[in-house]
Amino acid sequence: MSDERRSWLTQLFRPRLEPTDQTVTTEADEAVPLPLRITAGYAWRLLLIAAAIGVFIWLVMLLKLLVIPLMVGILITALLWPAFDLMLRHRFPRWLAIAISLLGTAAIVSGLVWLVVWQVRLELPKVQTSSAQAFDQFQVWLHDGPLNLSDTQISDYLQQGLDFLNEQAQALWTGALAIGTTVGHVATGAVLSLFILICLLADGAGIWRWTVKLFPRKARPAVDGAARNGWATIVNYARTQLFVATIDAIGIGLGAFLLQVPLALPVAVLVFLGSFIPIVGAVATGAIAVFLALVYNGPWTALFMLLVVLAVQQIEGHILQPIMMGSAVKVHPLAVVLVVAGGAMIAGIPGALFAVPLAAFVNVFAVTVSSGSWRTGVGPSGDLIWSTVPRERRRRNR
Repeated sequence: MSDERRSWLTQLFRPRLEPTDQTVTTEADEAVPLPLRITAGYAWRLLLIAAAIGVFIWLVMLLKLLVIPLMVGILITALLWPAFDLMLRHRFPRWLAIAISLLGTAAIVSGLVWLVVWQVRLELPKVQTSSAQAFDQFQVWLHDGPLNLSDTQISDYLQQGLDFLNEQAQALWTGALAIGTTVGHVATGAVLSLFILICLLADGAGIWRWTVKLFPRKARPAVDGAARNGWATIVNYARTQLFVATIDAIGIGLGAFLLQVPLALPVAVLVFLGSFIPIVGAVATGAIAVFLALVYNGPWTALFMLLVVLAVQQIEGHILQPIMMGSAVKVHPLAVVLVVAGGAMIAGIPGALFAVPLAAFVNVFAVTVSSGSWRTGVGPSGDLIWSTVPRERRRRNR
């Protein structure tokens, strides 16, 4: 049989594929302008994505008593990871590295709590006296200031406030019960976070290998590579925020001590904790220090305290951090504030705390997958919310 005959028979018995495009176009569809059809196509797809995100957020809020301890455990693991990894590289047994990490963290937290309690007990009589004097001065200002209120009016306003509190006694009692329930939830969450922390330090790699198996086989290499880049970003974020919090706490606390602002140590600890919320936390805790200086030391001391807060943040952000940590490439502070505000609106203080690291992880994960850098193991290149670039030292030609 000739080749042409064989080719003809092959084409005759080969199954023919039907066209897959079954789109039916009517006159009404053709009457709709093409830009409007494209916009509608984008619109319903975006609505589906928004619905999926909304369902995910609803599930997170429903399981918040489990999600928040998990996120706290992961963030504390990221904080401890540089020292923990250093001990493992120096041939420490894993159990000893875990014990040192946990006991060291507990010692630091206990020491800070003891210092705060010690200074509060030491300065409590002075603070009570200063508070009474400040209240008397406030009454004098109400009487002789721009409001020009009489003693009778001031007494009436105070009585109205007391009556309002009495009327809201039931609501306050309900709130107290709710606080008791919240305290129980916090204690349970703390124990769960500690358990998660120990598990992650003891067998984090094994837990992650099991998690990767939940994805389709073909997607596992990309998920693994992208998540590892995201984890490196979280560790880097935690290390940088720890450095920022330490510098802010030392600088603002020392400034409050030198200006003789009461409760300087509690203010420093509060600044340290608040600085883990980027920009917003440092501003809020710094405002508390300025407010204490204004109430107990007067406007000039408050002005100097404000200058100290601003100077510490500028020195930390533009001098110390680039020297110690490298130049941090971040989005505009407005975007960070919006991310933090959105997290706070969704989940309160935990949402504000986890908003930026979660956004950074998602951003690095998406860029790694889209750029294909997971195939080479090289860090992702693209628009990243958070990435630390080593500072390049320029050599002068002599």
